[in-house]
Amino acid sequence: MSGLPTLTSVLPAGKAALRFAAGTASLAAGGWALRALRDTPAALGAGPAAIRAVAEASPNYRDGVFHNLEPSAALKLDVEENRLVFFDMVAGNSHSKPKAPVPLADTPVHTRSAPAAVSWLGHATALIEIDGYRVLTDPVWSRRCSPSRTVGPQRLHPPPLDIEALPALDAIVVSHDHYDHLDMATVKTLARTQRAPFVTALGVGAHLREWGIPANRITELDWDGETGIGELRLVCTPARHFSGRFLSRNNTLWSSWAILGPRHRAYFGGDTGYTGSFAEIGARHGPFDVTVLPIGAYNTAWPDIHMNPEEAVRAHRDLRGGLLVPIHWATFRLAPHPWAEPAERLVAAAAAAAVDIAVPRPGGRALPGQAGPLEHWWRL
Repeated sequence: MSGLPTLTSVLPAGKAALRFAAGTASLAAGGWALRALRDTPAALGAGPAAIRAVAEASPNYRDGVFHNLEPSAALKLDVEENRLVFFDMVAGNSHSKPKAPVPLADTPVHTRSAPAAVSWLGHATALIEIDGYRVLTDPVWSRRCSPSRTVGPQRLHPPPLDIEALPALDAIVVSHDHYDHLDMATVKTLARTQRAPFVTALGVGAHLREWGIPANRITELDWDGETGIGELRLVCTPARHFSGRFLSRNNTLWSSWAILGPRHRAYFGGDTGYTGSFAEIGARHGPFDVTVLPIGAYNTAWPDIHMNPEEAVRAHRDLRGGLLVPIHWATFRLAPHPWAEPAERLVAAAAAAAVDIAVPRPGGRALPGQAGPLEHWWRL
C-alpha cells in the first residue's frame, strides 16, 4: 500500500478505482484476520493462575516454570537458520513437503484388541493396544496444529481414520500442551464420543477443564506418578522438551509414558530430545514390547528438544525395546529437513544397530514379532 500515492498521481483517472480496490483489499484482509482469529482465544486454553494451582506443588516446578532434568540449550535461531526455516516453510517447491499424495493404509477397526499393537494415525497420534486395553495418544484430527483455523502448519495428509470410527478407548494420553499434541477441537469431540478418561502431565488438565471436560475425567500426573485402569498402569515418565501455547513457556509439564499391562508393555515418547532418562525408564519399567518414538522435526537450532532418527534408535536400545515404531514425522512440516529423510535415516540407523522397526503408512498397524519386510512407501 506504500506505493499507492505514486500510482494515483501518475494515473489520476484511476483514483476512484484504486481507492475502491484498496478498500476491498482492506475488507478482505479484515475478514481473513477474523477467520484466522476465530476460536483462537478458547484454543489458547487456561490462564497461568489456573495452571499454577496444580503445578506449584511439583518438585520439578521452580520459579514459576517446569525444568528439564538435564540442562537444555535454548532455541538458537541465528540469521541463516531463520532464513532457511522461513524460506523452506513457505517455498512451494520445498523438499520438506511430499512430492505426491501421501499413501494411507486401510484402517479397519479391530473389534478384538491385540496383546500388543500400534496403529499410527499421523504425527504423534497412535492407538496403542496392550493386553486388551486401548490407549490413544496425543490426538490431533484438525487440519492445522494451531490455535487458528486459517494460520499454522497444515496437514500433509488427511486423518486415516474418522475420529468417530475409533473403537471404545480405555484412556486418552496427552504428553504436553503444544498444538501438535493437544488440539481443542479433537479433545471436545473425544469427550463427546468416548467415555475414556484423559490422562496427562501436570498443568495440562487446566486446559481440558477450560474446554469443559469434567474434572472427574481428568488425571494429571507428575514424573514418576502413575494411575491404574483395571490391570493397566499408566506411568508418567520424564521427557526432555518444553511447553506453552502462547507467550509463556514451561508453565505446564511435558512427559513420556510407560503403558504397562499385566503381560505386555509399551513406551510412548511423546515429544522429546535424547535424554539419559531413557536408560532409567528402561531399567525401571522395561523391557518394552514396543516403543513409539519421535524421529522428525529435528534441527541444529534445537538439538536438545527433538530427537533425530539415530538418537531414536539409541533411545530404543536404552529403553530395552523390542519393536520401534516411529512417530512425529510426515504429517506436519515443523522443521526444514526433507520430508522423507527421517524414515531413510531411521532405516539405516536401525539396520546398523540390529533394531527391529516397523514404519507403517498413516493408518497402518504394527505388531511386535509380526513386522514383516519394510515397505518403503515414503519413496513416493
